Amino acid sequence: MSDPITRPRLVAVLITCLAMIPGLAGAAEIHVAVASNFTHAMQDIVARYEKTSDNEVTLAFGSTGKHYSQIVNGAPFDAFFAADVKRPRKLESGGHIVKGSRFTYAQGRIVFWSKDTDAFDGGPEALKGDGIQRLAIANPRLAPYGLAARQTLEALGEWQRLQPKVVMGENIAQTYHFVASGNAPVGFVALSQVIGPDGGVSGSHWVVPESLYEPIRQQAVILKDGLAVRDFIDFVHGPEAGAIIERYGYRRPAAE
Repeated sequence: MSDPITRPRLVAVLITCLAMIPGLAGAAEIHVAVASNFTHAMQDIVARYEKTSDNEVTLAFGSTGKHYSQIVNGAPFDAFFAADVKRPRKLESGGHIVKGSRFTYAQGRIVFWSKDTDAFDGGPEALKGDGIQRLAIANPRLAPYGLAARQTLEALGEWQRLQPKVVMGENIAQTYHFVASGNAPVGFVALSQVIGPDGGVSGSHWVVPESLYEPIRQQAVILKDGLAVRDFIDFVHGPEAGAIIERYGYRRPAAE
């Protein structure tokens, strides 16, 4: 007669059986740093991804500049979705990313915006007048959307005149809050922050021509390799995530 199964052997058998169940073996937690402007789009992407995967995605939102500093100093992120090309390139050159993982996931756009529907008609004309008392933009040194706002004002010849009236947010999320709360009546924010489900924008707005600022190419990188993070990145590359990205006003990049 065969020996009875001992408790350690029984535990080992159960673990083996559980590992063979589809989904359980690959379940993992993925930690992703995300630029503030991409908050709503990424939340929707993750919600759709988690419906088809047992992996769980934990998101940390903030300015691209701050995330970069955290990553260089050892922050335990698996992937980084930046708001520019500069920081992903620097991480790549510094050996902080998985080789060959850098790619463009979206191209952003800025909008001159007020929640007040009667604040202004047409963007450039409103900027040239004397009616602006406070103007919110993100910090150009930290936030690519803030740099695009400054470049727009410089292209229009208004930067020097309006600079004393600028209320500067640490990132584009704080900048949006300044305008949405009324602390700054107008400001330059990401189009993705104010676009509605139907593609429309409430309040007074002027979608800034992309010829007035350098393209806001937003790139992502894998920081720690693994099956789970690669599965998530594959989903971002796919058509379902692509449709979400476009719905929030971003341009979907051509294949690289």
